[in-house]
Amino acid sequence: MEERKGFKVKTFTTELRIFQTMKELEILDERVNQFVAENRVKKVISVSDTATTDNNGATIGLIRVLTFEI
Repeated sequence: MEERKGFKVKTFTTELRIFQTMKELEILDERVNQFVAENRVKKVISVSDTATTDNNGATIGLIRVLTFEI
């Protein structure tokens, strides 16, 4: 009998401020990597980033979605 696999999705967010973007992205990467290590994620299925914008279309944040197998 084939083993059934389950999947989970975890969402991370960060605010992006002018002249701070690289540092904020590094912190976001660290948070995701820490989550993967602490939760002993064995297989990452996908990682996706989506920008959030204000009423003028300026990027103000980032949503990162991690899909992994449990």
